[in-house]
Amino acid sequence: MKNTILGLGLESSCDETSASVVENGRKILSNRIKSQIDLHKDFFGVVPELASRAHLETINVLVKNALEEAGIGFKDLDYVAATSRPGLVGSLLIALQSAKAISYIMKIPLIAVNHLEAHLYAPFLEGASPEYPCIGLLISGGNCNLYIINGTGNMKLLGKTADDAPGEAFDKVARYLDLGYPGGPLVEKLARESGQKPKLFPKIMADSNDYRFSYSGIKTAVVNYVKENPDADKSDIVFSFQERALELLVRKVYSAAREFGIREILVAGGVAANGRLREMLQKEKKPDEKIIIASPILCTDNAAMIAGIGYQYFIKGKNDPLSVDAEPRV
Repeated sequence: MKNTILGLGLESSCDETSASVVENGRKILSNRIKSQIDLHKDFFGVVPELASRAHLETINVLVKNALEEAGIGFKDLDYVAATSRPGLVGSLLIALQSAKAISYIMKIPLIAVNHLEAHLYAPFLEGASPEYPCIGLLISGGNCNLYIINGTGNMKLLGKTADDAPGEAFDKVARYLDLGYPGGPLVEKLARESGQKPKLFPKIMADSNDYRFSYSGIKTAVVNYVKENPDADKSDIVFSFQERALELLVRKVYSAAREFGIREILVAGGVAANGRLREMLQKEKKPDEKIIIASPILCTDNAAMIAGIGYQYFIKGKNDPLSVDAEPRV
């Protein structure tokens, strides 16, 4: 095998289009990302048809720019990887079909990537080294999953959300309070302005001894509180909401790590960019425990993580046929 392996990653599972070139699964040579926030913000959420059309309009330009920035051409690629699951089917098809075309024309392996596993690989693009087994917490707008990770393609699901994911809850609370979209950064920013630091809402799932998550209750609690206290300070409301929402994540992830005697914890996904969550994770950490989180830009959907995890499958000789299909769920 060559000393230098170059992979092109493509991502279009939701509302970011991205193309990236990664060397040897670790070194990012380019990572072009086009957000669709401005397209969807008036709807306070992603409109699937608009998202897929925007991906289609953008993907070719991003691929061209990513290759140029990396200083390579299609002929230099050793493999192409694309998200195939989970996500919005119409959106997934844009990156996946583009990758199929490149694979077919250039006669290079196609690797269909699990978007969730790719998120958990993101920290390794910044120098982190895995120490398996580790605990993996994936938190985003559509997912809240807790895993034991034993290696590439070997993840045991410990628990997931029973209803809303954290990102969904942040978006819905922000919408109800008329803060804007996306809700996560807006809630975090406003929460830091709270002067009283109140505890307006009870702990979520305080008596739960498993690894399930649930966010519908705290969302309803916020709505009811606002109805009963229409003049309440919004910064105090979102502070209390955010503390309770994040406390559940911190409590569950450390409970799992300590029950199974695992000292390394990976935290990934869009919500992992939240600064307050990072503070809480560090505060709870014991000296022999290690928290690994990627930079905020790699917490969001991006193609570098797709190319990165794709490399791990490439070196194992695992690739996919051109008939592989997009799947909305894992």
